[in-house]
Amino acid sequence: MTLSGMGRLDGRSAGLGAVAGVLAAGAALGVGQFVAGLTGASGSPVVVVGELQIDFTPPWLKNFAITEFGADDKLVLVTGIVVVLGAFAALVGAAATRRMAYGMAGVAVFAAVGLTAAATRPDATVASLLPTLAAIASAVAVLYLLIPLVRPSARPAARTVSPEGEEAAETEGSPRRSFLAAGAATAGIAAGAGLAGRLLTERSSVVRAQKSLRIPKPAVTTQALPPGVDLHVPGLSPFITPNGKFYRVDTALVLPQVDPSSWQLRIHGMVDREITLTFDQLIKRPLIEDYITLCCVSNPVEGPYIGNAKWLGASLAALLRQAGIKAGADQLLCTSVDGFTSGTPVQTVMDGRDALLAVAMNGQPLPIAHGFPARMVVPGLYGYVSATKWVTDIEVTTFAGNYAYWAQRGWSQQAPIKTECRIDVPNGLSEITVGRTAVAGVAWAQHKGIEAVEVRVDRGPWQEARLAAVPGLDTWRQWVWEWDATSGGHVLEARATDKTGYTQTSALAPPEPNGASGYPMVSVPVR
Repeated sequence: MTLSGMGRLDGRSAGLGAVAGVLAAGAALGVGQFVAGLTGASGSPVVVVGELQIDFTPPWLKNFAITEFGADDKLVLVTGIVVVLGAFAALVGAAATRRMAYGMAGVAVFAAVGLTAAATRPDATVASLLPTLAAIASAVAVLYLLIPLVRPSARPAARTVSPEGEEAAETEGSPRRSFLAAGAATAGIAAGAGLAGRLLTERSSVVRAQKSLRIPKPAVTTQALPPGVDLHVPGLSPFITPNGKFYRVDTALVLPQVDPSSWQLRIHGMVDREITLTFDQLIKRPLIEDYITLCCVSNPVEGPYIGNAKWLGASLAALLRQAGIKAGADQLLCTSVDGFTSGTPVQTVMDGRDALLAVAMNGQPLPIAHGFPARMVVPGLYGYVSATKWVTDIEVTTFAGNYAYWAQRGWSQQAPIKTECRIDVPNGLSEITVGRTAVAGVAWAQHKGIEAVEVRVDRGPWQEARLAAVPGLDTWRQWVWEWDATSGGHVLEARATDKTGYTQTSALAPPEPNGASGYPMVSVPVR
């Protein structure tokens, strides 16, 4: 064989080795998912690595992901991890064609990352390591099966027209055909294991428990919604956000599956007496119903990460009074079942507002994505310091002594919601016609209340909008202003004033460290 022929043969071998590496990675992911489904571990290797990545994501990158990808940010993260893993696996497979030790070194890197991620999760157990260990074993087995089938022969077949040459060429192709057969079998096993793991995981979900749960009637019902709470302007956000359209921002790649029968809440720390509460005990307490608007600190000016719902839950203040808060305590360090923590000011919870351990949302048990079976809802604070989903632990402590999840990453420890508003219509995406048109949106200043909203066109004088009715201080408020639109391009701005007399600032600020600010602005073409 000529040197050029040897180069082509080695190139083909390296290419097939890369394919073998990708197949090994696929087998690892499929088997890892299957073992996670069998053992009930918190997640497959991709999930635990993704959760570790989330933990180390800087605030600016988190905001970018939420702004650019919205509710798909976690899908984008997982996709990125799989793509990077595939590229790395291809390199590992290509290297293994030269020397198997090189391939095993690459697998060792994968193993170190996966096991570290699994072992360092807040809810890690021995079972948490099993999916990654099974994935590693699968990858090693596949490489040892496939790589020998793609390596160049020690005595390459000569490319001649003689009968002997034809026989040698056939011998050279035989391992390749064996590789294709073994590769197809590996891909099938990987896909089957992954699907089986997915089905096992879904079987262990708490959907049935969530749908069958019967929530008691409230002891304290909210007042009926007053007439005029919804202005019914096409395109305007409804006063009540449906559960399926309520924003979701959290750190969980896989939704925690918490059965009410096993859920417990522990209240401890700087208290006179520690309390452990089961779910049955929680829903037997007097339940309070209230309309409360929640807002994510990552919500940009004019952003979508805000929603209003009717919540039902037990009074958190009553529970804390039962535990007895010791002098000097100023923070509730609230922990989710997946290890996420938020730091809520004690004073805010105890000042008389409806701070709830919520069990229902808009008349239904909490959706799993929104914290089933129980979550925190504290009006007036951004979600990262007040709205822990799947909450299982509340430590009464101090801000000086403990930093919650996002505070450790540079966000403010205390974060009252800023007085803001949003223009929903017109949205600037299409032309409107000359003449009278509705400019409408929502404004919010939870636990302060909205007093007024003003609109201006092309930086002209401010015009007062008409406000919808509201049932209380803790919800957003719809508003509308009738505009006599003239031909051309125009810029609309809005600002809100709360009941304390504070008017929304025009100063632009990003979400970090304690919420965005600035006037919402929409460019509108009129013809």
